[in-house]
Amino acid sequence: MPALHQHIQRLLLVGAHIDKPVSPPEPIAPSRLAPLIAAIAPSHQAYDARALLYGHRYRSGFWCIYLLSAIAVLCAVLPLGLGWDASRIQVHHYAGYSAVAEVCVIGTVSAIYWFGHRSDWQGEWLGARTTAELTWYLPVLAPLVDFSAAARESNWYERVFDPGRHGSAIDEVAEICKRNEALARSSLQGAWDDRQFVAEYTRWTIDLLAGQRAYHQGLAGRQHALLHRVHALNTWLFGLTALGALTHLLVHAVWLSLVTTFFPALGASLHGALAQSEAYRLEATSRRLAAELKSAAETIRAAGDPLAIKVAIEAALATILEEHQDWQMLVRPHHLPLA
Repeated sequence: MPALHQHIQRLLLVGAHIDKPVSPPEPIAPSRLAPLIAAIAPSHQAYDARALLYGHRYRSGFWCIYLLSAIAVLCAVLPLGLGWDASRIQVHHYAGYSAVAEVCVIGTVSAIYWFGHRSDWQGEWLGARTTAELTWYLPVLAPLVDFSAAARESNWYERVFDPGRHGSAIDEVAEICKRNEALARSSLQGAWDDRQFVAEYTRWTIDLLAGQRAYHQGLAGRQHALLHRVHALNTWLFGLTALGALTHLLVHAVWLSLVTTFFPALGASLHGALAQSEAYRLEATSRRLAAELKSAAETIRAAGDPLAIKVAIEAALATILEEHQDWQMLVRPHHLPLA
């Protein structure tokens, strides 16, 4: 089921044109790697499910905090704008309901902040997502590991290249590698002397990169559409605010205070949520990574011998790892308390 933040963004994008890339063919893994993929799949699925759970909680949390803050402003000015604050009129008691609603909204915002900060939704999301990503690429990495040599490190990533610091993910991935070491060694013994495996491995890797490229193209398109739509809404909201302020100079109607107070609050909330989601930088990063993945796939396709294929695939994986680290550095400062 779509999460709350996804429903909010779908609502914002109603009628928007989003460029959708053509779906690439389904990758077919080499037969030698099928047992290893099956063995690693449960671990990957568990971490991926955890990443989705906390990612949805965190992003839904800050979208709610921003939008509910604007609703709280509306509840505060509603009695004034509709004249409910005048004790002589019959609807004066509605002002009390508005105050109760405001307190409930503020309480909800406080609860979201407290639960999200106490449970560290963002930290759990980033940690699980890193482990899920590193686990997902283990079958692609395995043929690059020299299992015949004695290794001091259990983590296959550290035996091929240094992926950088990933916190607790290093230990978690190392444990998965350790459990599947014997299976990988037996499955890949003499694999690079098998022309059929080399061809299947090359084609599979290229198809995986194509899938990642299509994902990032789609992500860039959605972020671009979301940026354009929110900027357009903000232009209308602040334009109506200016119109309301000018009208107030000529027509002294208290309901105009609703326009001049709630509209800028809503615009600021949308802008804040968009800034915390890093939509612009995600769009730019995804477009750049899509181009780099296309170039990496072409390099792998053009490689003529097994050694060149190894080097090209290693470079492609290094690009993906570096981009994941950049994403971590991009998202981590925008934690829930910032909202």
